[in-house]
Amino acid sequence: MSEQRKAAALISGGLDSLLAARVILEQGVHVEGINFYTGFCVEGHTHAIRKRDQKKEKRNNALWVAEQLGIKLHIIDIVEDYKQVLVNPKHGYGANLNPCLDCKIFMVHKAYEWIKAKGFDFIITGEVIGQRPMSQRKETMPIVSDESGAHDLLLRPLCAKNLPLTRPEREGWVDREALYDFSGRSRKPQMALAARFGIEDYAQPAGGCCFLTDEQYAIKLKDLWRARGDKNYELDDIMLLKVGRHLRPASHYKVIIAREEGEANFMQGYRRLYASMATVSHGGPFALIDGEVDDQEIELIARVVARYSQGRGAEQVELSYSDTSGQSRSLRVKPMAAHEIPKEWLI
Repeated sequence: MSEQRKAAALISGGLDSLLAARVILEQGVHVEGINFYTGFCVEGHTHAIRKRDQKKEKRNNALWVAEQLGIKLHIIDIVEDYKQVLVNPKHGYGANLNPCLDCKIFMVHKAYEWIKAKGFDFIITGEVIGQRPMSQRKETMPIVSDESGAHDLLLRPLCAKNLPLTRPEREGWVDREALYDFSGRSRKPQMALAARFGIEDYAQPAGGCCFLTDEQYAIKLKDLWRARGDKNYELDDIMLLKVGRHLRPASHYKVIIAREEGEANFMQGYRRLYASMATVSHGGPFALIDGEVDDQEIELIARVVARYSQGRGAEQVELSYSDTSGQSRSLRVKPMAAHEIPKEWLI
């Protein structure tokens, strides 16, 4: 009997990676999944935080895919290592702050290191030629293979017939005739293949799975870098960019105002890292203050927060200001009118 080969599949949680792994499983190859956590993943975060999204199903799609396939999934934290990819991408950014080509190279390289350490034979991805404008083009496919170090140990089952033979195909570890020749942005071939496999429930591809592709998120991240004078960031920074209304009244500080109860509850967990403000006399939002502020600026912030409270039409609103040591004091202010908040403050 021939030796059973082992493959590591990059599992994002989307349909393509699910199908790619399933195609190789059908050929009798032992497959285990790898999911890389960068901190910028969309799924689960906002749905779990926002009260308005409570009825939406909350699941980690990568774990769900692994469960459907019956394979083991390795979730690998690359938050720190990923910083250099984002800060200084060799191949540049996409439409926003998405370093898609460098990101793919980096993840395949990490997977290549993993298979060497674990004794696996090759790597699977769900890439399809023409699916993504930056990282999945005919001319970028060889760049990913070569610069990642994986070379011909990288197999893309969904579009393999459009690409040169890889080692798994040459060596007979997989049957090339049982692979596919998908190309372009249409999802119909993948949906048809999913139906053939009896797969009916899968994550929808619209919107992508990374906040860095989102224009508003990218604007907030650029603002953070500009205010701090460098491109460094921590996980807490990028988590807070996902929630709240962000205003920057001055270059040395900004205010993050919760837009609803779920965001307020989430932001409460950062009270020891940031000064905060909350309305007392009226229902209203919770706010965090990122930066050092003086008494005059604290009063200005109080007026802004009061503007977004239920007391926006009142003569005075009482608020509580707390510093990072837990010391609190009360303020009574007249809420700022909508026209008094310059558009330039809104990030």
